[in-house]
Amino acid sequence: MIQSSGPWPFTTRRVYQNPDQSQLVWRSRDHRKSLGVKRASRLGNLRGLLCFSLWMPRQLNWWIGLIFALGSLLFILGSCMSLVPTLASTWPQAASRINLIFFAGSIPFTFAAYLQLFQAANASQVLHGRPQRPVPLIGWFPQDIGWLSCALQFPGTLLFNINTFNAMLPSLGWLRQDLKIWAPDALGSLLFLLSGYLAFIETCHAHWAWKPASLSWWVTFINLLGCIGFMISSLFAFVPPWTPRLDIAALSSVFTLLGAVGFLIGSLLMLPESAPATLPSLARH
Repeated sequence: MIQSSGPWPFTTRRVYQNPDQSQLVWRSRDHRKSLGVKRASRLGNLRGLLCFSLWMPRQLNWWIGLIFALGSLLFILGSCMSLVPTLASTWPQAASRINLIFFAGSIPFTFAAYLQLFQAANASQVLHGRPQRPVPLIGWFPQDIGWLSCALQFPGTLLFNINTFNAMLPSLGWLRQDLKIWAPDALGSLLFLLSGYLAFIETCHAHWAWKPASLSWWVTFINLLGCIGFMISSLFAFVPPWTPRLDIAALSSVFTLLGAVGFLIGSLLMLPESAPATLPSLARH
């Protein structure tokens, strides 16, 4: 190894020199998600990547992106119905149905987050030269930024499960709403924000960088914006014992919508990010 870099205290990029004097670049996210060396940097052939990534069922990253996108779509649907009640006006007990949509959306988030954690744990085990049997279901690699990001996100999704499930409980006073709904929402959003920032700086190889030519950078940057949206939403979701002047519930729904849109875009960009390093030639029409 002739060079290493990354946001302290993590190493996210290493440069090795081969005996023939050629260089090999190792990147944390590429290794964790089994991406080709040149895949994550290609935006010039985005059209080809998008076309090829429409069906890649053998790629775990493809499933992760697709499942995250499903959860995001359900959160978008629930947010839109909360903001425009006429969309659900024909439903009996519309508020309960909308809360059920949010709970249903939290399930794919948890499933996809676990798949990412499982993926990161096994990539870290290989990196550190540990035996590959038994296969770690969660692992413990806090020194690896990718694993730590996934390990923070997964419990965040579990808290969203609790938060959205409790939102379906009837007749809760303001204190119980804050304890059963707002508290897990706020803590889960904070874990999401920390996870999103770690994933972002993993692609930056610094605490901040502007890399618009990198597809992986766009994936993590837009996801981070989504995490910020969820965090702001949770702040407005606090229920005070008095009647606020602002419609904080509507503001919370707006930022939930923005956060879900960010996650949807980031999740869909994970599909072309996972495309093979060499694409088959596409016929031109």
